[in-house]
Amino acid sequence: MTTHDIAPPLAAALAGKGYSHLTPVQEAVLVPDAAGRDLLVSSQTGSGKTVAFGLAIAPDFLAGADLLAPADRPLALIVAPTRELALQVARELEWLYAGVGARLATCVGGMDYRSERRALERGAHVVVGTPGRLRDHIERGSLDLTGLGACVLDEADEMLDLGFREDLEFILASTPDDRRTLMFSATVPKAIAELAKTFQKDALRIQTAGEAKQHVDIEYRALSVSVRDREPAIFNLLRLYEARTAIVFCKTRVNVNHLLARMGNRGFQAVALSGELSQQERMHALQALRDGRARVCIATDVAARGIDLPGLELVIHADLPTNSETLLHRSGRTGRAGAKGVSALIVTPADYKKAQRLLQGARVVAEWGKAPSAEEVQTREDARLLEHPALTTAPGEDAGMAAQLLERFGPEQVAAAVIRLWREGRSAPEVLSEAVAPQPSAPRERGAFGPSVWFELSVGHTGRAEARWLLPKICEAGGITKDSIGAIRVREDVTFVQIATEAAPRFGQTLEIEPGIEMRRLAGEPVLERPERAPRPAPSPRPLRSEEERPAPDLFQPGRPAEKAPRPKDRAERPRAADLRPAAAEQVAKVQRPAPREEDRGTEPAAGTTERKKARWTTADRKAAKGKPRAAGYLSHGAGGEGGSRADRSTGYRSHGAPARDGAEPKPRAAGFRSQADKGKPGKPAPKSGFPKPSDDGRRGPRKPKR
Repeated sequence: MTTHDIAPPLAAALAGKGYSHLTPVQEAVLVPDAAGRDLLVSSQTGSGKTVAFGLAIAPDFLAGADLLAPADRPLALIVAPTRELALQVARELEWLYAGVGARLATCVGGMDYRSERRALERGAHVVVGTPGRLRDHIERGSLDLTGLGACVLDEADEMLDLGFREDLEFILASTPDDRRTLMFSATVPKAIAELAKTFQKDALRIQTAGEAKQHVDIEYRALSVSVRDREPAIFNLLRLYEARTAIVFCKTRVNVNHLLARMGNRGFQAVALSGELSQQERMHALQALRDGRARVCIATDVAARGIDLPGLELVIHADLPTNSETLLHRSGRTGRAGAKGVSALIVTPADYKKAQRLLQGARVVAEWGKAPSAEEVQTREDARLLEHPALTTAPGEDAGMAAQLLERFGPEQVAAAVIRLWREGRSAPEVLSEAVAPQPSAPRERGAFGPSVWFELSVGHTGRAEARWLLPKICEAGGITKDSIGAIRVREDVTFVQIATEAAPRFGQTLEIEPGIEMRRLAGEPVLERPERAPRPAPSPRPLRSEEERPAPDLFQPGRPAEKAPRPKDRAERPRAADLRPAAAEQVAKVQRPAPREEDRGTEPAAGTTERKKARWTTADRKAAKGKPRAAGYLSHGAGGEGGSRADRSTGYRSHGAPARDGAEPKPRAAGFRSQADKGKPGKPAPKSGFPKPSDDGRRGPRKPKR
């Protein structure tokens, strides 16, 4: 450390923490070319990035002094994606800057806003926070960044994945243009490179040697298990390694809660970290891991991003990560500062190719094998008992009690009691089914399956069976891969499956792969040909109609295509559209034109025209119609027929005065109603009208109110 220009208080703090030399990333940020420049640093997780950017930004606010004066505005800002990582960064910087008298303030979500505001008002040299809470303080005026000299974006790729780009742009827009911007991340994908072009100026790209050879202190293992043995394999892994602290990664919060409940039933001391927990619950969970009260942490990717758990020796991927970068971030929780660690991937047959792609993209080599069996776990636990320090320590004050135990119960009985007490509180190891590790094979040609045995399943088309639905169930039931399954033929009530000869003994003679679905071994090959259908009888010829009975063709029948004339090859022979319009119009007129009426005779269209003109009224017609009602010219209202003698259409109804059948005097229809007082029945007075009679001037008097 003497070769670098480090302030004496910072060097003393590093020596107090046991630093004999700096890590590669810490040395890279202290080279002369990096002084005063924006930095884009990529280094593997656990390489000491927090101390690295702490040393890199120290000259910006120390300015050669060994002790800081009180500040009314922050001089440095560190932005982290999660609350746990922000608090962890603050704890690291506290001991690093303790000798220079720096005041630190944290602004993270879930904490008391008023306490954070009071800390900012008292004056803070360095502020550490999450994007959302920092923006909140800026908008409310409690955080003034006009005097900022350096800004650090820690785990920048994770902040982009969490959707903090808009908040980052707002925060950096509130800082001076001449600030230093340092971006630290485990990987630098394309999105991070574009972000650096936006927020940084002439940034120096630093790529440590540790990134080229990813995680040399981590042992990668890929364990092939069946789907039903995923959780038992995790339990056996934890029992096999007996790590001081282990972390199990799941994809969703539901998987985290489910696995936590299963581990609690088996006596594991486990805690969960997921997005649904409050800040207080998360802090209690992390504190339990640091204190040793819990030894297993079950977490999602976002919740565990950036956290540093002391003594973390085992990382288990219960659910495979989505990409290679996430695999490196997960595994980077172990193998820190030269310590050794194990990263185990739980791989089902369906995830085999995905696991290969992840390992290849991360540029790591994993050892493929089976999950630890119950015998292996028990053997390892017995070895730990024999190596326990209590067995090699002198009896001391307990010698008298030990002698009484041996005299009363005998050596064998005492030893058996020790074994039972050792195993008490631990669940028995899980018994796993035999799972064959899939081997990469070249694609085979169709039909070249090799020796096989046929099985019959008691489900078919009637049970809505499909090959894509049956394939994973068969693989899970026998603990095989899809490479050991040949043809799957679904019939009406049964399904035939072809299994490789070496994998057939796993199914026995009969096996129930699911409640209600039985798999039975056949002695030979089934008949796979479909039964031939009976030939259909030839349709009887329909009798042809005579020419007189055939209906005339309807040129405007819906759905019937019009007959087209052969298309001439030469363009010059084709008739123009204008030449076809008169012929088509004449054809339409012949079909739809009604027969002319007698009164329209003599109004034939003129030569060369296709429209029929309506007859005009003459002056004599207007004079004759003057004084008559408008409807008088209709036959239904008494207009004369051809001889002028046609009667009114309505004269035949009784309501209009038609004679009765018996020859009686006709009477109007309304004659029998009381409202016709003068025509009503004799002896009955006329009903009184409900309205007062009009006066001489035509006005009605006031109506009497009803009682």
